Amino acid sequence: MTDTTPAPAGAGDALRFAFGTLTVLPVRLTRWDRAAARGGMLAAPLAGLAVGAASATAGGVLLALGSGPLLAAVAAVAVPAVLTRGLHLDGLADVADGLGSGKPADGALRIMKQSDIGPFGVVTLLLVLLAQVAALSGAYGASPLRGAIAALTAAVTARCALTLACRPSVPAARPEGLGAAVAGAVPVRGALAATAAVLASCAAWGTFLGPYGPLRTAAAAVAGLLCAELLLRRCVRRFGGVTGDVFGALAETAATAAVTALTLG
Repeated sequence: MTDTTPAPAGAGDALRFAFGTLTVLPVRLTRWDRAAARGGMLAAPLAGLAVGAASATAGGVLLALGSGPLLAAVAAVAVPAVLTRGLHLDGLADVADGLGSGKPADGALRIMKQSDIGPFGVVTLLLVLLAQVAALSGAYGASPLRGAIAALTAAVTARCALTLACRPSVPAARPEGLGAAVAGAVPVRGALAATAAVLASCAAWGTFLGPYGPLRTAAAAVAGLLCAELLLRRCVRRFGGVTGDVFGALAETAATAAVTALTLG
């Protein structure tokens, strides 16, 4: 009998899966199987680190060129949208339309697959983008470093939420698509280890914000992950599982909650 079990994914396979599916960077996917999905979603926060660094750089460059903090914040919000082809924002809008439709799971999923955006999606996109820009504007207004740390924290928290959403207890809502490819692919221990690494990283760069900086950045990441978890549970109950759109909504929810939390206190 031929063994059809896929070979374990190496670090290269995992990184290619993470960057190839979660960013527009020119990374060629060499594997699309459960082993690669497991490694890729465990490496998702690394893709977030790259996106966050680009976001922070964009804001910092505009500040250095003499712009105000509001324009720097707009640039910092625009970069992640560009680097993900706007797919996370599109997923957020689709999930908002699906949840707001009041239809049974099948009907809500059909609405989410449509190319247009309904009123729930438009309002949700507007409020989320305004919240992100407002929070980052306040951070950049305080200092370029604080703005950069806020952008980094938001980006890695967003991708860590995806890692947690791939644990075995979370099913796919459809038999096809990204949701089906990665749902349940990440073991609980791996998801918890990735989360611990993200929180430790947030705390590490939070040291540049003063004595309470590590606590604030780690707490902001926790707030983002908790908000994403609440949305995840709602989506699983409502749709029967996760889809690619749900993953996009989780990322934007986690990022917005994390960067908002950093403005408090």
